[in-house]
Amino acid sequence: MASSNDVQHEQTTKIDFNQLTEMLIGPNRRISDKVVLPITFASQPLKTKEELRVEAIFESCAFKTATSCVVGFACGAFLGLFSASMDPSIGIAPEKQTLKFIMNDFKVKIISYGKSFAMIGAVFSGIECGIESHRGKSDWKNGTLAGGITGGMIGLRAGVKAGIVGAAGFAAFSTVIDHYMRSRF
Repeated sequence: MASSNDVQHEQTTKIDFNQLTEMLIGPNRRISDKVVLPITFASQPLKTKEELRVEAIFESCAFKTATSCVVGFACGAFLGLFSASMDPSIGIAPEKQTLKFIMNDFKVKIISYGKSFAMIGAVFSGIECGIESHRGKSDWKNGTLAGGITGGMIGLRAGVKAGIVGAAGFAAFSTVIDHYMRSRF
């Protein structure tokens, strides 16, 4: 015979699965801030919506490309400044050189080097991020392909042969740097 506790237990366990489905995944589902997660040894707190939004912005291809462009310009400007300070202006006699002429020469080299490095950084970073997003993997092949495409695009300005050499050289350089960075860190 069934006792009154068993009957009561049967009544409380009857579930209308259509209602349960609607509550969990249907359009009228209840959204609760109270998420129950098991406590593990090294558990981390859940990220807030703002943290997830900022993380998504920082990991976007547009942000990576813009950052590479700015950092590339800064590195190129520094290299241009160094190059301009080491490279004497041969076309003008030393006694005719003025501070204005020297500063103008510095400005031209800094901007030229900065734009070149900014373009290389932005193109490489954008292509690598696009390849990584398309493939869904983060490995050495992304950098190699991006290096080949970037080197080929830069080299094509001087011709087809230069494009092929640029693609091979930039791909090899990207592969070596990627291997070094992955094994080191």
